[in-house]
Order: sequence, then structure tokens, then C-alpha cells
Amino acid sequence: MRHRRRNLWIALAVLLVLGAIVLAVLLRQRAAPDAVRLLPNAEAVLYVNLEPVRLLTDLGKNPPKHPKPEYQDFVHQTGFEFERDLNRAALAIHYAHTPDNPSAETRYSEIMQGQFDSQRVTDYLRKQASSVERYDDFDIYIIPLEGRTVRVALLGIGTAAASNRDGTEAIHGMIDRYKRAALPFSGPDLARDYYKRVPLGSVVWTIARIPQDSAPQDRSELLLPGSWSSLLPRGSTVIASARPLNEVYLRAQVILQSETQASSFADRVSTFLALFKTIDVSLDGGGPDPDVKKAFDSFAVRQDGNEATLTASVPFAFFKKIVSQTPVEFGSETTKPPQAPSSATSHKP
Repeated sequence: MRHRRRNLWIALAVLLVLGAIVLAVLLRQRAAPDAVRLLPNAEAVLYVNLEPVRLLTDLGKNPPKHPKPEYQDFVHQTGFEFERDLNRAALAIHYAHTPDNPSAETRYSEIMQGQFDSQRVTDYLRKQASSVERYDDFDIYIIPLEGRTVRVALLGIGTAAASNRDGTEAIHGMIDRYKRAALPFSGPDLARDYYKRVPLGSVVWTIARIPQDSAPQDRSELLLPGSWSSLLPRGSTVIASARPLNEVYLRAQVILQSETQASSFADRVSTFLALFKTIDVSLDGGGPDPDVKKAFDSFAVRQDGNEATLTASVPFAFFKKIVSQTPVEFGSETTKPPQAPSSATSHKP
């Protein structure tokens, strides 16, 4: 009897350990990437995984043709080229005039993961820094840049953190989370609340919440072409992604405050898309590009309750042209979206 009881306790202990392991794996699978979990809270989060992009394109195979002198000096001193050596990057966007960032301009915090020579990068940072702060066994390089202060820390092999937010809270927080191994339930609130909506396999995605008191010109940080960002109503949340399958599928879910607002938003986007699809775009000056036209023609928007979803399918040929060649440039007038009536923009939704 005693022997049987001991075996029962051993079996129970094994089951508990296995259950804990399975739970940890499941949490990790649905948690945002570790680079994102290191970021501080922000109004928008952007994540890019360049490793699969390099497999699909010529990115990083050839050095930039005409790099800026500052960038050329950086590459020479560190041996690091972003196109070739950066694997993953996570960016937190701190909109201006918010509780998170009371300054008059948008600030950024970022995590970069890649292949670099730690000693060469350290030597470069020391030359650029006006001072070095020691925090919890990490060196933080304080670098004056264009009227701002950038704080940079090398967290580990192939991982660096940086922030130009005022004060030390952002960079200290990223170091603290790194030391806690970026637990699955850590990271920005936006990622914890909405990452489950990001399609599996997305190589680029962003989650953003538009502040209630923001103006359309404050939303260019969402990295949308032309004036598309101005379509997003204040107080809305957008989850946008790109994932490669047989084509590159683009998807943007916009969560609004009511069905009426979602309907109005979808109507304005539909009008904009109808105009956008009439534009003939050439990447090489040789006339309209069929891959570009196919991508533009695939844009669609649908409404479901208080949400609107935009989708598009980009041929790999077009995707490779965008990444490997000169980006498509759109005229400021031809891509200006229809504006909402003045009475709607003069009041908060």
C-alpha cells in the first residue's frame, strides 16, 4: 500500500510538471514575440521579421548604392548593415501630448535583434555618447542626436534596446523585462490585448490605438502611404499585418466605437479605394505595371458591426520590387483621401 501511494504521488508530480510545461508552451505560442514583450507601453507597436523577407527577396544581398556618409561611417566602424544583419525589430511609438509622452513630438522605443560584433558596436557607442550610465549591470549610452537624447543599451548577444523618450523610465523598463526573460504576459498592453488577432505567420504587423485628442497630421507614424492615416478616427484601434503564403496577404482590422462610425469609415475607405484603383503606377518608368495593378485591384473593405476590415493580396513579384528596388512614390494629391465633413472633424467622435 505504501509503495502504491508513493508511485501515485510520483505520477501526480510528473503530471503537474508536464502540465506546467504544456501551459508555458501554449502561453509562448500565443504571446507576442520576445522583442515586443521587452517594449514599454505605447500608443502603437510595430514588429518586423526580416529573416523570411530576405528569403523571398534580394534584401541584404547587395549593399546600398548611395548610403549617407553617417550611415557609411556607422557600417565602417561597426560592420553592421541593417539590410543584411538586422533580423527582427520591435518599435513602440509614443504619440505626442499623451500621458505616456507629454512632450510636443512623437518619441520611440525599440528593440533590435540581429548579428553584430558587440565589441565594435560598444566602441562606436562610446565614441558617440556624451556619458555612460550604469544600471543593474548594464551600460546605457546617452547620445545627443538632433536636439534629443537617445539612450542605447546592449542587452545580450545580438539584442539592443534604444529609446529617445525623456527620462530613463523606458530604457530601464526594457532592461528589467530582459532580465525577467520577457515573460509571456509581459510587454505593452496593446500587444497583450490584441496580438491574438494578428494572423499566424505575419512577418510585419502593427497594433495602434489612435488617441482621442490626436489630429490627422499626428498619425503619419502608422507608416501608411500618402494621407491614409487621416482616415482613422480618434479612439479607434487598428491591427494591420502582412503574411506571405502563395501571395503576400495584407489585412487591417479597425475597431471603432460604434456601428455608425464603422459604416462611415468603411464608406470613406471605399471611396478612396475606388479613386486609388484608377491610378497607373510604374516602378521602372516603363508604363503601368501589371503586378501593381493586380495588387491595387485586390483592395477591399467590409464592415462587421463596429469593425471594418481591409484586405489585399500582393503578388510576390510586386513584393520583391517594393523591397528590392526604389519604393513606389505616390503624389500627395492623388493619394489624399476624402475628408469627413468639417462638422465631424471639429468634434471628437
